[in-house]
Amino acid sequence: MIPLTMLLQATQVEPLPEEAAAVADPALAAGADAAALGQDLNVMELILHASIPVQLVMLLLLLASIASWVIIFRKKRLLDRAVKEADRFEERFWSGAELTKLYAAATERSREIEGLEAIFESGFREYSRQRRGGDSRSRLEAAQRGMRVAGAREIDGLEQNLEFLANVGSIAPYVGLLGTVWGIMISFHGLANVREATIATVAPGISEALIATAMGLFAAIPAVWAYNRFATKVERIAGRYEAFSEEFSSILERQSSEG
Repeated sequence: MIPLTMLLQATQVEPLPEEAAAVADPALAAGADAAALGQDLNVMELILHASIPVQLVMLLLLLASIASWVIIFRKKRLLDRAVKEADRFEERFWSGAELTKLYAAATERSREIEGLEAIFESGFREYSRQRRGGDSRSRLEAAQRGMRVAGAREIDGLEQNLEFLANVGSIAPYVGLLGTVWGIMISFHGLANVREATIATVAPGISEALIATAMGLFAAIPAVWAYNRFATKVERIAGRYEAFSEEFSSILERQSSEG
């Protein structure tokens, strides 16, 4: 009978496929460790364990992001309403309705006018006010002046808070970078009391600091996108208001000549 010890020595234990691959390729082992570390990453835990200055920077960026999204939703609703209002008024204006009826509808106390209707109301009011006195040229200039003032007031309302989006889009990444630099500085300062500095010692502090940069980008990217989109839309609406003012001026000039 073969002794039991000889059988155990003859038996070869084969490693598992994962272990064999890890031994054969150390890079795979490192990748597996990194994947396990990524699964253990908790963003909220990093934020809570960050230093007080970094947390203040994150709070500032969070408030800026919330304010930006509030402005984005409100501005979108305002600009969409301005476009729809301009479409409705132009349809009524070019349908052949009398100017006096349009003016009477615009001056009703039961509703508030805006957009093209406000520009029309201002121009026709100044034109009617100068109708009995002065020549046709002075009446036309008064109407144009009234439409310019009303148009500038409408555009100013549409452009409100766009500056805030521009500031958030340009400043937020630098604010986040400030928090990151501060967090990294604190992490390296803590190495003064450590005899052997390794990446494992510095990595937690750097990870906490980098969250500030990520939050800065999170606040800046939507703000920049919204600002570019809304600024272009306001520019198109302004061109539409200006074109209507020129066309309405031509109509008033023809009426003055016929009168």
